[in-house]
Amino acid sequence: MSDILIRYLKHYTDASESEIEMIVADIPIAEYKKGTILLDQGEVPEKCYFVVKGCVRQFAVDEEGRETTYNFFTEEQAVTIFNQHSSDKTSKYTLICVEDCVLVVGDLSNEEQMYDKHPGLETMTRKLMEEIMGEMHDDIATFISSRPEERYKALVDKRPDLVHRVPQHQLASYLGITPESLSRIKRRL
Repeated sequence: MSDILIRYLKHYTDASESEIEMIVADIPIAEYKKGTILLDQGEVPEKCYFVVKGCVRQFAVDEEGRETTYNFFTEEQAVTIFNQHSSDKTSKYTLICVEDCVLVVGDLSNEEQMYDKHPGLETMTRKLMEEIMGEMHDDIATFISSRPEERYKALVDKRPDLVHRVPQHQLASYLGITPESLSRIKRRL
């Protein structure tokens, strides 16, 4: 499993092989069963994750009890809740394992210690966050400017595995449509 993480880290840093191996040795990897809640809506995040294997869903429940899916994180994706801008630092989202998962677990309380111990890690993290934020910006712009059928086509092109890995009602929520609309779109295509 660490080979996946090493390959990923090499993409974001020019650190030596031995430096990368030392970073990987200091990062815990844990297994979680399908249905495990990693973070509950309203909790203050203490961990961040990187998906080695599996799928994690990000969703929120509104005042009327409706669930809205905001993202799915799969292999080689970072799972982070950006909430430092909020005054109470609580998460607006829940993170749950949709499948059995193997995750790298980062402890947010010792982030600075890790940066001090591994100087290249902070630069690597910044590059990763810049890429994630850029992708999020592009995804939001595309979502706003597209029709439901176009959203589905884009999903099939960009992340075809999700169509078969997650329940259809969650996929529909992620696309901003009803499950019935998703069924009609799939039949047309």
